[in-house]
Amino acid sequence: MARDRNSMTSPLYDGMSGYTLDTRGGGGGVGAYLLDRAKPHLPPWLAVAGVGITGALGNWRWGESAAAGVGLTLGSVILTGATWWMGKSTTQQRRLHSAVTVAAGSAWLTAACLAGPTAGPIDDMYLIGGPVLALSWNVRMVLRRNDDPAGEGSDKGLLAKVGLARAQIGAAKVEPNRVTASVALEAGEQTNEDVTKSLSRLASALDLSTSAVRYLPDPGSARRGELVIVPEDMLSEVVEWEGPSNLGGSIAEPLVIGRYDDGAPLLLWLPGDPDAKRNSTHVLIAGGTGSGKGDTALNVQTEILSRRDVVLWLSDPKSFQDFRPLLPGIDWAVEGGTGTEIMVEALKAAIPARTGWLGAHRYRQWTPECVQVQSDPAHSCRKDGTACGCPGMPFLVAWMEEAANTLRTLGDDVFTGIAQEARSAGISLVVSLQRPSYDQMSTSTRASLPSVIALGCDPRDEGFSLPDTVIDAGAHPGAWGNRRPGYCYVVSPGIDESRYPSPGRTRAFGHRAVPVMELLATWAQRNGATPDPITDRAAAAVAGRAYTTRNDTDDQSTAGAAADEGDDDMEYGLLVDPEDVDIDPDAELPDPEEGDDTPLFGQETGHKPSPEEARRLFAQALEEFENEGRMVVGPKDFTDWCDRHSLSRSWVSKRLKDAALEGRLEQTNATGRWRIVPALTPA
Repeated sequence: MARDRNSMTSPLYDGMSGYTLDTRGGGGGVGAYLLDRAKPHLPPWLAVAGVGITGALGNWRWGESAAAGVGLTLGSVILTGATWWMGKSTTQQRRLHSAVTVAAGSAWLTAACLAGPTAGPIDDMYLIGGPVLALSWNVRMVLRRNDDPAGEGSDKGLLAKVGLARAQIGAAKVEPNRVTASVALEAGEQTNEDVTKSLSRLASALDLSTSAVRYLPDPGSARRGELVIVPEDMLSEVVEWEGPSNLGGSIAEPLVIGRYDDGAPLLLWLPGDPDAKRNSTHVLIAGGTGSGKGDTALNVQTEILSRRDVVLWLSDPKSFQDFRPLLPGIDWAVEGGTGTEIMVEALKAAIPARTGWLGAHRYRQWTPECVQVQSDPAHSCRKDGTACGCPGMPFLVAWMEEAANTLRTLGDDVFTGIAQEARSAGISLVVSLQRPSYDQMSTSTRASLPSVIALGCDPRDEGFSLPDTVIDAGAHPGAWGNRRPGYCYVVSPGIDESRYPSPGRTRAFGHRAVPVMELLATWAQRNGATPDPITDRAAAAVAGRAYTTRNDTDDQSTAGAAADEGDDDMEYGLLVDPEDVDIDPDAELPDPEEGDDTPLFGQETGHKPSPEEARRLFAQALEEFENEGRMVVGPKDFTDWCDRHSLSRSWVSKRLKDAALEGRLEQTNATGRWRIVPALTPA
């Protein structure tokens, strides 16, 4: 058989040393190869030779000196003791081997310096003992080398400690503060679940926090995955918020809300992207008291308000305690109770209106092009195919802060319809609450919130915030509780799934951030988007004056004037009503009169109006509520009104149902609550 001449002369690669043996180079190549192989083993032999030369020179210098003998003996003892002491941090075998070698070498050197290197058995001891010690170190060096390609060694020993002795670790990818290694488990004996159950023990073996070790199973294999180790917690340092990341950018671009533990930016996307195959999303922000939920909300809201093509609606039962500096830039802000009920109903009405606009202009989902004037014939609502020139439609974010309050008032499924339908209408719903358990939020609503920012919580509540797969991969927000404000896990479309179990931390908002937030709110008020005509009409048709006067300052001025008038009333004295100011507290009480003993409670009060009068008075009441902006009402809202008009309350519930049949009211999700349908005004 003929041989390939190239293969006869090809170099042979030595995987152990990294050098090549070239048969074409003759003796020079072989010599260089042998020298390279011998270099690691030369130091012990050079040490033996050095000791022999030193002994001969020492004898020539100190052969007749008794003082030198004492000094050499003392130095030998000190050097041996120091070697033993410095070997504390090494293995017991290495410590003993080093101490024995130093003791034997220093003893022979002392004898050679005093008696002579060739006196008696000293030369024989050198010729026998020197090579033995040098070879012992060579053997030790050979045994330390690991030629097992299967991964036997320190990694193998580490896995054996945590119950994964048969697992194999592949080549590791080392990045700044992040090590990623592929793991292959024993076929038929181990599964990915075995690794996830061992993560806490692995973190203990590496002396790291539990969240620093994660395992990402391969979706296509039950026994393969990647082990991720982050040795240094880069989140321990608090980073203050200094301003938005992309002032004037589009809401379609990522929101930067913090950083990961390896220093990478923590990103969040709200609108979808058809090119990137990313869907629009709703967001759940969950975290216990003291977990940094308020600062996390500010991170997201400041990023939203810094974009040019988005409108923000906010419901906050806490009277905007955290968000007051941002109020001028928020298009519609309401507190809890009736205001939130009205906003929810307005959202329900806006969804079909916005979806209809997107469909008429041939958009399958909201994109940044939607906010522009529709001058492209490809997105025209006209049947003739010419550009329609319709005003654009900005993205809409509906933020429900402290949503547990709203859920208790309106029912656990109040957000279900919005969450299921709003994404296709260019609306993102953000729900923030402490504990998203199923007794507070319906399972349908929770399933419709695909994105979550999970902050520290009670360990028993982890499953309410994060998917089981992310928890199995090593995410444990329960380990933080309220001890690490701002620490969080983010699960959302657009983020690499390998990042889901990676902890991040949002930026902190201190007192120095308030002036910057106020400037941002002013910028958003002047340069940000405003609701489009379609959304405006839909919201106004449901909310009436509660929506159309949302940015008016008249109510605030009236409230201020009322407060000023209240100051004038102080002249009447504390705790005294104006109508009682003329009563003489020292005057005698009048004599009893007939009827004074009539029960005040439990009796029907007022008169029962005729059907015609009832309709007229009820219509008047609804008109009054509408003018006040109270667009969601129930029987309890008519209590003061009935007292004011001396009317009985027994017919209120019946009249509510009649008004609903007449189209003046519509029932809401909450039992006993009705939405006022704005009355048509003449053109």
